[in-house]
This record gives sequence, C-alpha cells and structure tokens, in this order.
Amino acid sequence: MNSQEVIALYETVAVITDKMLTAARSGDWDEVAVLESDCASHVDILKNGEPPAPLTGEIRLRKVQIIKKILADDRAIRDIAEPWMARLSQLMHSSGTERKLSQAYGGSQTG
Repeated sequence: MNSQEVIALYETVAVITDKMLTAARSGDWDEVAVLESDCASHVDILKNGEPPAPLTGEIRLRKVQIIKKILADDRAIRDIAEPWMARLSQLMHSSGTERKLSQAYGGSQTG
C-alpha cells in the first residue's frame, strides 16, 4: 500500500467516524453500530497494509490531522454514549430487580 492509499483509508475512517457522530447525536444507535463495524474493517486494513516506513512531509501532517479528527469524533461519541449507556444500565438493573422481587414476593401475595 502506498502513502496515498494509506491517507485515503484514513480519510475514509474520518468520514465514517463523522457519520457515527451524527448518528449518535440523533440517537440512532443501530446506525452507530453498523458504522462502527465498517470503521473497524477499514482500521484492520490499515493495521495490516500500512507500510512500515514512516510517512514524511505533507503526507505525515495530513495523517496527523486526520487522526486528531478521528480521535475528537470518538471522544464526542463517547461523551454522548456514556450517559445513554448509564441510563440503559440503570433501567436494566431496575427491571431485573423488579423481576426478582416479583418472583420472590409476587406469587405469595393475596388480594
């Protein structure tokens, strides 16, 4: 893989993370999951195909810019997802507790 192909893949990952952020902001977690899978595929290609020689000059600067954008998008997605995940966890825990209480005490209650 040459340096232009590497940069093109990084740019594709940046586009995908931008779409993930948009989906997260709108609460479309199914779309976030689909995009995350697509992103992971591209990252795997980068891991396996990026040349061992370091990039230099303008191409290196572009790569750094793209990585900073990807990381910023990732942080923003996490900032949106973490409170949502905490609420979901709380709901699941609450539902599980209600079910356990119902199983333990629901059957023995009379009118």
